[in-house]
This record gives sequence, C-alpha cells and structure tokens, in this order.
Amino acid sequence: MRSSKTIAIASGKGGTGKTTVATNLACVMDMMSLPVQYLDCDVEEPNGELFLKPKINSEQTVIANVPVVDTGKCTGCGKCSELCRFNAIISLGKGNVLTFEQLCHSCRGCVRICPEKAITEKAIPIGQTLIGKAGDIDFAAGKLKVGSIRSVAMIKNLKTQIKEGKFALLDAPPGTSCPVVEATKDADLLLLVTEPTPFGLNDLELAVDMAHKMNVPCAVIINRNGSGNEQVADFCNTERIDILLRIPDDIRIAKIYSTGGLLVEAMPTYKKLFQRLAKIVTERMK
Repeated sequence: MRSSKTIAIASGKGGTGKTTVATNLACVMDMMSLPVQYLDCDVEEPNGELFLKPKINSEQTVIANVPVVDTGKCTGCGKCSELCRFNAIISLGKGNVLTFEQLCHSCRGCVRICPEKAITEKAIPIGQTLIGKAGDIDFAAGKLKVGSIRSVAMIKNLKTQIKEGKFALLDAPPGTSCPVVEATKDADLLLLVTEPTPFGLNDLELAVDMAHKMNVPCAVIINRNGSGNEQVADFCNTERIDILLRIPDDIRIAKIYSTGGLLVEAMPTYKKLFQRLAKIVTERMK
C-alpha cells in the first residue's frame, strides 16, 4: 500500500483500554526514535489528544456530496431510488423526488444513472480533521459533526493523512461495524485489545472473525490481566493468535488514565512493557 506501516488498534467493544494502548505505544515509539504518527479514527468520540496533548497546527473541514434534483427535468422514471439501497433518494413520480441527506453515502450512483441528467450535487460539511504534533509524533484526529452519521467518510478522509516512511498507529472506533472495518482494512497488523471476561471473549471472537474476513493479521493485548479467567488466553491458543502484551489489573493505571497521563512516562515498569511491545511490532513490520 505504502512505504509507511500501519498498525490498527481496535477492540470488540468500548472500555477495554484501546486508546490507552494506542497512545502509550505511540509515545514509547517516539522515545525509541522511531518515526511514528498517531491517527485518532474514533471520530465520534476522539480522545487521544487528552493524553498526547498535541499542538494543533491546522484544521480542515471535511465535506460530503449529496444529491440535488432539478424537478423540472425529472421524468419520474425512478431509476435513482431503485439504485439507492440506503433509501436516500425516493422518486414519487414526475418532478417529485425526496432526498434524505443524512442517509446518503455519497456514492454518486444516482447522479450517474439519471437519464435526464436531473441530479447534481452539493457539498455539506460532515466534520473536521485536526492536524498537529505531539513532540515528534505526527498527530491527526477526525471529529465528526454532531448529528452526522458519516463516520466511514470521515475515517477515509483521515487516512489520507498517513505519511510515507512512518509507523502509522490507527486508533480505531470500538466494535466491529463499518467504521471499524474502514479504519482497519488496510492495516499491516491489527492489535486487538481485550479483557479476560466473558464479555471480552465474546467481542474478541467477533473482532477476530472480522480480521480473518479482511485477511488482516492480528495479535492480542490483554488489559486488566488477572481480573478474570483464562478463557481469552485459551481462545487465542486455539486460534493460534499471539498475545503480545498482558497489562496487569493495576489501580495505578486507572489513576494515571483519569488525569490524562501516560503510563510510559509515569511508571518505568510500564515503559519497559511497551518498549517490548514496540520491538515486537516493529520486527513484525519487517
């Protein structure tokens, strides 16, 4: 895909420590003088900047195109509504077409198929991309406009910020839905952050299935290790998925996180753990 190497950090559900892993890994890679950039693809609720504290140098408005119908040209053939599987455009007869901007995925299919060339487009803002630096870490984050549902378009736009010659860490949204697929589908490695609980196992199984279907190699990081059972580890062993890091169930981690701190800066023990993770990950990139 590029000379850069992309490492997506994801989880089957929220609250597993995905951003904790992504931001600390970015920080420790920077400490190791590795060229790294962090992209916050959790565009509905980005919070990586709370921990990396970047200086934002620019903001770019992200737009999407939606259809506009010239009712004077429309013959009511209905081809546009037949094509749109999201029901974003509905033909009710000659010169009578309804459009629903929030449902539109900007595929331009209706524009292309209209035999009368009655459909054009207009641009609407869907959010912003923030670009800056956190020390030597290149930082970019997508912020979806409140009320917009175009997470996929925001993430696709954000990924254009990936730079050549860098290790790009993509902090994906939680879950296994379309935005997660968009964030992780081109990754060279997918790190799945989970916890040793029945809920963690269930969602990890879904995330691993997603990775297999996209043919993206994955590995696992167990957070809050020791708080549950060994079912997650047993699953990884059965599926032959490497567990690259086990983060202990440590109240000090929660305290550092709650103040917007980074483990690798606050505690030497965790700095060593993440340095080992960085070495394993970069070795796999070779």
